[in-house]
Amino acid sequence: MEQRHGWADERFGAVADVFARNFTEFPELGAAVTVFAEGRKVVDLWGGVADERTGRAWEQDTAVPVFSVAKGLVSVSAHLLAQEGRLDLDAPVSRYWPEFAQHGKETITTRMVLGHRAGVPALDPVLSFEEIAGWTPVIRAIEEQKPLWEPGTAYEYHGHVLGFLVGEVIRRITGLTPGAYFRRAIGDPLGLRAWIGLPADESERVARLAEAEGRPGMPGPEHLLTRIVTMNGALAFPGLYEPHGWNDPELHAMELPGAGAVASASGLAGLYAAAVSGIGGRERLLTADTVTGALRELSSGEGWLGFDAGARWGSGFLLDSPSFRPMLGARSFGNDGAGGQFAFGDDEFGVGFAYVANRMIGHGDARANRLIEAVRECLGA
Repeated sequence: MEQRHGWADERFGAVADVFARNFTEFPELGAAVTVFAEGRKVVDLWGGVADERTGRAWEQDTAVPVFSVAKGLVSVSAHLLAQEGRLDLDAPVSRYWPEFAQHGKETITTRMVLGHRAGVPALDPVLSFEEIAGWTPVIRAIEEQKPLWEPGTAYEYHGHVLGFLVGEVIRRITGLTPGAYFRRAIGDPLGLRAWIGLPADESERVARLAEAEGRPGMPGPEHLLTRIVTMNGALAFPGLYEPHGWNDPELHAMELPGAGAVASASGLAGLYAAAVSGIGGRERLLTADTVTGALRELSSGEGWLGFDAGARWGSGFLLDSPSFRPMLGARSFGNDGAGGQFAFGDDEFGVGFAYVANRMIGHGDARANRLIEAVRECLGA
């Protein structure tokens, strides 16, 4: 019997029931779920094993690689800068980054990038792991990249490029890389256990990912989807046990802002709760008007490659997508990550939600969906 710990307010007891059932009905290894409502933590549950090699238990503050949930950290940061008047999401990227305006990218705006509409979902050069970790080589490659389609006319998931491109805009404005800016502006003041670029002293506490049997694989290395997800093969996927795979401390330590965050459930739920209602007695990070702007649908239906049918995208966030990733309703926004990770906020209900796990089952698997359905029922949503 897996050891499970934590608590849930009586009103949210159904979430605890579903969390327990996930361990009996799925090949769950270790996992956690946290829910805030109106700025107050109402669910904080964790259990199982953080590292199946050693049997190390999952603890309350255990962090795990959360893949593309990272886009939420970058997107909240970008919207915060826009709210402060430092970033115009609808201005050309070149206003902040003049070298970007080459090869047909002159009209691309930050909002196009956040909506996966910029036409640069992948890069042509094959960069090494060390070059990607060095940041500048990726930025130079983005400057030289030609769009695959006329910017703004179609969409496809900008897996890693979104993080680097918006991250460089953040760096040009603030002087800080996106991971450093997130910690200074949001993570450190709020005490959130969420990082893009994990500190060395956190490395030994990270949960180790494991794959479920029968998990779907990727198409061949030349396929655009594989190029998007692996940066032309430099990053193995899922590649958990390979050199520089997703259990590698070197990968955790680098800034990979599109898909490389490491976070706990409470850190991610706290981020979205801070955004929509405020936590710790602080004002909400993002105003209702800012959230309304982020919620405007920019992309939906099948992407350029014909995948992700049913997904709806706002500015940097997945929106409530009943057939793809259901949330609470029209004011919900978040990001999911490979293997089942998911975090979102909703300012109608004042909710911040996060589920993280180290057993990678499949993109959009049912574990988080069942927990969200329980939250919905508890709220009467």
